[in-house]
Amino acid sequence: MEHKKIHNKGQAQLFKNQYLEYLTKTHPLVIWGMYIPIISYLAYSGMIQKKITTIQTICIFLFGMFFWTFTEYMLHRFVFHSNPKSERGKRLKYIMHGNHHEYPRDKERLFMPAVPSLLIASVFFLLFYLFAGKFVFVFFPGFIFGYLMYGTMHYAIHAWNPPFKWTKGLWRNHQLHHYKYENLGFGVSTTLWDWVFGTLFDKSVKEDKEKIKELMY
Repeated sequence: MEHKKIHNKGQAQLFKNQYLEYLTKTHPLVIWGMYIPIISYLAYSGMIQKKITTIQTICIFLFGMFFWTFTEYMLHRFVFHSNPKSERGKRLKYIMHGNHHEYPRDKERLFMPAVPSLLIASVFFLLFYLFAGKFVFVFFPGFIFGYLMYGTMHYAIHAWNPPFKWTKGLWRNHQLHHYKYENLGFGVSTTLWDWVFGTLFDKSVKEDKEKIKELMY
């Protein structure tokens, strides 16, 4: 499942079954529409039913958002960019992330599709519940909101030019990750963890426009 070229148009075919193939695609508004009611209900339950105070809710919610950025980095670096040896492992990696590197402008696969997203989110919720108890009802909404912000940022980076001057660094970091070195620049919504773990691109590294043109077709 290795690829040598980066396609500037089109999208990968992941499954022969048209229904499975359809389930691999989504739109950001679908994911936002799916998670906002869940976030709202859990936060409401935490404050009203679990008696979590407003101050606690705000602080834990913000910590959940911050913890997402760490999770984002770890998943991207050690799961999506793992090096499986088996053919099945390589196939799974390609389905999860490899196809995105081969077709980085495929707007229908910039967010994780609804079904696997909900399954993975449920696992995270159960794990967090084991450690946080009732506070998971306000921590998890922050965590998922962080995911939504990440997904939106990821979509914007691939679909649009930087809207503000302060966002250019994030755009540059992710573009270099795709078109220069895949083993650096794992942060999308923030470069904090790249800085912490030594995977941040040096400021002297620039996008090679000609190389990008060679890779794309």
